[in-house]
Amino acid sequence: MSCRKLPTILPFPPGFFYTSKLRKIARSKHMRISTFWQEQWQPLAFIIAIFLLCFYLPVEAIQQSERLQNAFWESLYLVRWYAQEHVLLCLIPAFFIAGAIAVFISQDSVMKYLGVKANPWLAYGVASVSGTILAVCSCTVLPLFAGIYRMGAGLGPAIAFLYSGPAINVLAIILTARVLGWQLGLARAICAIIFSIIIGLSMQWFFRHEEIEKVKAASLLSEPEETRPLWQNAVFFAVLVGILVFANWSPPDVNTGLWYLIYSLKWWITGLFGIALAAILVAWLNLNLGKVLLIGAVTVVLSLQFHQYPLIAFSFAVVGLSWLTSTDKNEAGEWFESSWDYAKQILPLLLLGVLIAGALLGRPGQEALIPSQWVATAVGGNSIWANFFAAIAGAFMYFATLTEVPILQGLIGNGMGDGPALALLLAGPALSLPNMLVIRNIIGTQKTVVFVALVVAMATISGIIYGGIMAMF
Repeated sequence: MSCRKLPTILPFPPGFFYTSKLRKIARSKHMRISTFWQEQWQPLAFIIAIFLLCFYLPVEAIQQSERLQNAFWESLYLVRWYAQEHVLLCLIPAFFIAGAIAVFISQDSVMKYLGVKANPWLAYGVASVSGTILAVCSCTVLPLFAGIYRMGAGLGPAIAFLYSGPAINVLAIILTARVLGWQLGLARAICAIIFSIIIGLSMQWFFRHEEIEKVKAASLLSEPEETRPLWQNAVFFAVLVGILVFANWSPPDVNTGLWYLIYSLKWWITGLFGIALAAILVAWLNLNLGKVLLIGAVTVVLSLQFHQYPLIAFSFAVVGLSWLTSTDKNEAGEWFESSWDYAKQILPLLLLGVLIAGALLGRPGQEALIPSQWVATAVGGNSIWANFFAAIAGAFMYFATLTEVPILQGLIGNGMGDGPALALLLAGPALSLPNMLVIRNIIGTQKTVVFVALVVAMATISGIIYGGIMAMF
């Protein structure tokens, strides 16, 4: 009996598997292309923008425009002033402090006292009054902020520290009260402390889901094990902060009193802190005594020989400290490497931001792209717009430590209202265009936008309330 071959019944049409394979390959290729352009659209957009700028560059108009020429020179003048006045005296000590935070303070300790599971009264209390110790500007505080944030501090306390560092400057508040009136000085002090806490808490709440990993990490921490006694670390950081504070002590508006006495002795006091740092390098960091003495002796000679130019001796001391620490293979070497990491990440962005700020607004008393008269006209009265414009202008302008007071004095003389004056004081010292560029690099674009928006909004509201109160008297 012969068997017939039964026809095969296929559940799928002929060629289905081959076609499905092609579809999978096509989908995979499409996904790769899609992912590629998701990653590359920003560089492409940047290249296109630069090309169009070069293609349509109005060279003839720039050559004939006096304002554009002024903007170019003002950007160069401002970046030179910034390099002379702030890089050596402010930023480099701040970089060394930030590097020391990363090396000499354990991550367990930072998360214990400033982390997301820390006692909020302690964390926000310390962060909100930090500016009373650090007389720093919106740029100098950045390395310190980066140091504690990357070591595990919660976003809220870190942001509170970022705002309060330049905003709650005792010298600036006293100068504000003396020059612009005690009402404005008191309002600045109270609002700045409250601001730092509210902004920190708001940032912590807005990005609470991203802090979950820090909470998990904090729950696994044991008691911190320090490599040396706590008092030694406290003394070490006090010396570094002392050098930062007294090297940047600004002259008061009068030639009498305690503040002027401190100013007249600032380099002697800084020198004493330098001697203490040299002793710490030898006793606690085990650096070579002969090398430390050599650097110290040359620094003393330079300070005596060029006493009218203290930056010469200070610069040599910085170079000497860098040489001593960079050639060490132990803790001191790690300290230098960490400080250098912060410097190469932050300094280029700051200088670029200062160039742009100089081109837009110029130096105090000088014209750039945006006429200063526009600013003075826009902030008159106490309207919502005037307060908002003052907060926005203050947020993007760069104020060195204490310079906001004479600038504001000139604006008030041109008709600036009481409310906009406070709004600018609350937004200006804590933010600047260079500051925003670096913050974005540390915490990302979204968090930076929210932080800037919170500062501007709260400064605007405070200005409206303060202006309304002052109008009643």
